[in-house]
Amino acid sequence: MPTYTTPGVWVEEIPTLPPSVAPVATAVPAFFGYTEQGSGVARVANLLEYEALFGRANPAKFKATPNADGGIDVVRTDAASNNFLLYYGMGLYFRNGGGPCYVVSVGNYGATPARADFEKGLAALEQEDEPTLIVLLDAVNLPKTDYYALAQAALAQCGKLGDRFSVLDVPRDKPDIRTDIADFRNGVGTAYLSYGAAYHPYLQSVLNYQYQEDDVQVSWPQRWASADNGIVVTYSRGGPAKLKIVAAANASAIAFDANTESGTLTLSLPSGKDTTGTDAATAWKAWTQNCGGFDLAAKGDGSSKLAALAATALAAVQQSLTAIKNSNTALYNQTKAALAGQRVVLPPSPALAGIYARVDGERGVWKAPANVSVSAIVGPVAKISNDDQGRLNVDDSGKSINAIRDFTGKGTLVWGARTLAGNDNEWRYVPVRRLFITIEESTRKATGFAVFEPNDATTWLKVKAMIDSYLYGLWEQGALAGAKPEQAYFVQVGLGKTMTAQDVLEGRMIVEIGVAAVRPAEFIILRFYHKMQEA
Repeated sequence: MPTYTTPGVWVEEIPTLPPSVAPVATAVPAFFGYTEQGSGVARVANLLEYEALFGRANPAKFKATPNADGGIDVVRTDAASNNFLLYYGMGLYFRNGGGPCYVVSVGNYGATPARADFEKGLAALEQEDEPTLIVLLDAVNLPKTDYYALAQAALAQCGKLGDRFSVLDVPRDKPDIRTDIADFRNGVGTAYLSYGAAYHPYLQSVLNYQYQEDDVQVSWPQRWASADNGIVVTYSRGGPAKLKIVAAANASAIAFDANTESGTLTLSLPSGKDTTGTDAATAWKAWTQNCGGFDLAAKGDGSSKLAALAATALAAVQQSLTAIKNSNTALYNQTKAALAGQRVVLPPSPALAGIYARVDGERGVWKAPANVSVSAIVGPVAKISNDDQGRLNVDDSGKSINAIRDFTGKGTLVWGARTLAGNDNEWRYVPVRRLFITIEESTRKATGFAVFEPNDATTWLKVKAMIDSYLYGLWEQGALAGAKPEQAYFVQVGLGKTMTAQDVLEGRMIVEIGVAAVRPAEFIILRFYHKMQEA
């Protein structure tokens, strides 16, 4: 009670309602990986904030070669260790409905991915209270044994803190995916399995690789044709570095494969004599001079003599995309179009993190994040049949793996909602575990007001009323099963109910809460019978 010393009118506000439980955020993922700049843990709300703090993607390197069909074959030439995926994964996350999240930069591009980097990141994340999902995105590039060790560490952190859940991938490095699945189940351990879920297979996204034109090497065949008799001279890089002259009907065909790593070629002349150990340009000039009477004009090139081009023949075989931008616009544009068709292949975890956020916002954390479409992808990289999914979904080890499948007329759907504890009837389903995490964390934070309050019936009543009100709201929204509130949950606290006199003396206030969580209808069984004709 305040003490009044000055005459006047004083107003006091008397609280009549109990404190309320504020639901915690349910889908705030933390993504682990390597970035262009920055380090440590930071919260971002969108891709622009990510780029401001951590930069963009690591530029990919490509080699482009025209093929016999008139198209361009494109292959990546950078090392697999440079396949940093975090930036692309963030794009897939936001396109699937993701919101604010945390980024754990474990290092910058150019570093060799190492398990120790991720372990430091996990230790830093443990100090953060808001994240509710763990996504070890770039860890899939580590050796499998290292990835499994990190997965176990992430699950252990989830179990220790009780406020987060791990979304895991099945690393792939074997031609037979069944081997990858078996390796994952053997490697992920047996502890805290209800705090994680795994998804398969990888996804081909609609995202394009970022690259610099200087890092794209273009190789192409140069062709010259005779102005008079149709003799065709071609060369291209690849195969043995040799010039061969072959007799052909009404003409001669000359082809050599120019090896840019060597300045010498072996030249086979029509007479059968070889000129070895000489410079390619000298060999070209010698042959054109010896032939005599032929005016070899460059096809599609302004120069008039093949001999004049001989000195630069090797250098012209392979150039960067930047170098041909003005000199060969048609090939430049064709190569750019081919590069635009190179789509980033990603593990499914960032897409699933976005789907968790989307489903939580639209329906609630108690709704299974399954039978929902995956956005911004071309499709899964592997087709999964019903038999395949049966082996993924149910296993003797209990380590269920959720499938992502293509369905005709429906697109790509997440087709599973099990935790890794598939044999545990209480914690088999992702929404059940995540609902309990949400209820536990929300009530834990809300009851903080009662610390050091009198441990008596008045405080107990406030706590019970607060939690009752929260659970009633969840029941009304459909999160809890039961026709009546008393069938859906209970809250008990008090002397002789949850506490003894000794508990009160020792400063303990014990609240018991029971909830009947709704479970997903995983198997819809329709039974049909013949009905006998009655008339």
